[in-house]
Amino acid sequence: MQLRDVTPDDLDAYVRMRCDPLMMADLGGPRPAAEMPALIQRDTEKAAADTAWIKMILPDPTTPEIVAGTVNLWAHDTDDGPVSEIGWMVLPDYQRQGLGKRAVRTLLEQARDTDRWGIVHAYPSTANAASNGICRTVGFHLVGETDVPFAGQVFRANHWSINPRTDLT
Repeated sequence: MQLRDVTPDDLDAYVRMRCDPLMMADLGGPRPAAEMPALIQRDTEKAAADTAWIKMILPDPTTPEIVAGTVNLWAHDTDDGPVSEIGWMVLPDYQRQGLGKRAVRTLLEQARDTDRWGIVHAYPSTANAASNGICRTVGFHLVGETDVPFAGQVFRANHWSINPRTDLT
């Protein structure tokens, strides 16, 4: 498994992840395919500017065109102040192979090694057993349940946090 920055060539992977009803079931449903070119443009620019880590998960580094999903780390403002947040998606053909857990761990190790991002938060849906399992296994601490706005909707999520410098297991 390897991570690389998102590029415009990842448009098909974005469509497969964000426009699929099953992939987006816990995130308010599929996004319109027409939104994906602008989304990948924005994400490519953020990755190039290093204002966010937007990584594609490669199951086999010898075939960098084959993408299993994405893992992202970014900062944003909340009512309680600035927050560093991590999120991930793994395509159905690659689920249950440990790729999501390895990708999350790898990105958190990079955050630790560069001493960047501080405390990192994750907000998987309360119904998303796989993502909550990743949080538990990697060393996140469950803060509690919360309502999270995403794509114009609000969903119930577990709020997890981790200090990559001290909590990675």
